[in-house]
Amino acid sequence: MKFYLASLGCAKNLVDSELMMGRLVKAGGFITQNPENADTIIVNTCSFIESAIDESIDTILDLARYKLKGNCRRLIVTGCLPERFREAIVESLPEVDIFLGTGAFDKIALAVKGGLNGQHCLLPDPNECVSPAHDSLRVRSSAYTAYLKISEGCSRHCTYCIIPKLRGKQKSRRPNDIVDEARDLISSGVKELILIAQDTTHYGADLDPPVPLYRLLEKISKISEDIRIRVLYGHAESIDDSFIRTIAEHQNICSYFDIPIQHASNGILKKMGRNYTSEDLYRLFDNLRSAVPNAALRTAIIVGFPGETDKDFERLLTFVQDIRFDNLGVFIYSDADDLSSHGLSDHVPKSVATNRYDRLMSLQQNISLINNRRHIGNTYSVLVEECIDSNLYSGRTFFQAPEVDGVTDIHSENQSIGAFVHVRIKEASEYDLMGNAV
Repeated sequence: MKFYLASLGCAKNLVDSELMMGRLVKAGGFITQNPENADTIIVNTCSFIESAIDESIDTILDLARYKLKGNCRRLIVTGCLPERFREAIVESLPEVDIFLGTGAFDKIALAVKGGLNGQHCLLPDPNECVSPAHDSLRVRSSAYTAYLKISEGCSRHCTYCIIPKLRGKQKSRRPNDIVDEARDLISSGVKELILIAQDTTHYGADLDPPVPLYRLLEKISKISEDIRIRVLYGHAESIDDSFIRTIAEHQNICSYFDIPIQHASNGILKKMGRNYTSEDLYRLFDNLRSAVPNAALRTAIIVGFPGETDKDFERLLTFVQDIRFDNLGVFIYSDADDLSSHGLSDHVPKSVATNRYDRLMSLQQNISLINNRRHIGNTYSVLVEECIDSNLYSGRTFFQAPEVDGVTDIHSENQSIGAFVHVRIKEASEYDLMGNAV
């Protein structure tokens, strides 16, 4: 049994894909990197926004051709796309043999082996799914960096977000299980652990008794001083002083705060279902920089949300100019009739939203360039991840998260992939740095 798996979407989806591959390998399967050679092709999909839906469908249709010209006998689609569109997707994509929703990842081996008794669409309630055990086999995409999912789902009610419908309410894993998995990953050679969830900083609020994230971080930090720990997908409402203090006090936890704020106009934030104000955000980021002077700040923003006026957008531009984020991602509002925000009035024309996207990205490019130039002359610990060319390597500092941020190019001889090396920064662009190993 040879299988090929295409993983789309975010890092949380990647963890699901790695666990599915682990289940298939444990069941006797063999991974192939060439879909033409695969007996089974699996597409783990994303459907968060319109562009993600389009990418998922395009990938499915592209890989479906191997049922005609390759060895593929079974095409399986998993994850958020079938979960969002339910049974209606079966008729829309007749090329697909089996659909598994987000609560059915544990059935992947049965689906590949044809053991689902003729079921074409399996959509169990995501709220009923159980997190995999810490020692579940994972086929990781990186030997030295690993995402560690600490909870599943989300209990918030942001009007633009479909995730609670796709993943259910927040279900935090038990801290001991997470710590055991962290220990296993570190023992296997992982040098950077990245804690993720839909609402990472809200971790543990649903446990009985509650377990705050900073307690979990403290336990993981004690496992090894020779690794780097990073937290992604924080929330402005659930970041407290204890969390900030824990990051400030532990050298092996990155001083990196990923906090998607979505907007900075109070009116738009209220319509989005975000229970904070622009004034709250100013206080939060001032507090972060006071408590952690070397803090790296990253955020994500939506432009073109229903009702966003020119005045709202100008407030957003002013906020971004004031805070001067190290890294910032921008999304154009993606509408759909199954979102609460769909019923809001005064939808913004796509051309206007696109213009606002361009203006915000242009502003951030200038800010990022100025911020990056401040690193010139400084020396940082860089995790070496790739050999690009003779005596040229690529890696990341503590203020560069994988995939979403820039990289640091390293001029050096004979570096080991997966090792930390000190690099003195010599050059800077809008997103990337370059330096010499010292």
